[in-house]
Amino acid sequence: MKTIIVLSDTHGYKRGIEKLDKIFAESDLIIHLGDTSADGNYIAAKYPDKTYVINGNCDLQKLGSDEEIIQVEDVKIFACHGHRYSVKTTLAKIAERAKNLGCKLALYGHTHIMREDEIDGITVVNPGSISRYGAQSYLYVVINADKIITKCVTTG
Repeated sequence: MKTIIVLSDTHGYKRGIEKLDKIFAESDLIIHLGDTSADGNYIAAKYPDKTYVINGNCDLQKLGSDEEIIQVEDVKIFACHGHRYSVKTTLAKIAERAKNLGCKLALYGHTHIMREDEIDGITVVNPGSISRYGAQSYLYVVINADKIITKCVTTG
């Protein structure tokens, strides 16, 4: 069994990130979905062996990857910021990309809105934003073999 913390759209709000430090320490993986990747690198400096950093549309300095495919137990995860898949208007493109890559879980940010959908057998989840711009939230994921449990958590 593995636990994953997913956050996105922190936009330089270190206070929100630091509130999650105990949870980061206890988790198996941390995924930062961009905006800003510098915030992801801030987390990775403390937890280098378990942090994935994704670039977002506001990341002038690209410090992470544009996309990642992450294998956790028997589950492949597709992680991106979402802006290249038009997630503000449709989730079909990101679900199709994840499916074509053999992933069961697709993670994206960009909209700042916490959301979970099931599309063509793919679980598609946005953790919302941990920034000071709106409701503060992150995603807690548990993967056990091929089972996925997700919980969106509001902090602010």
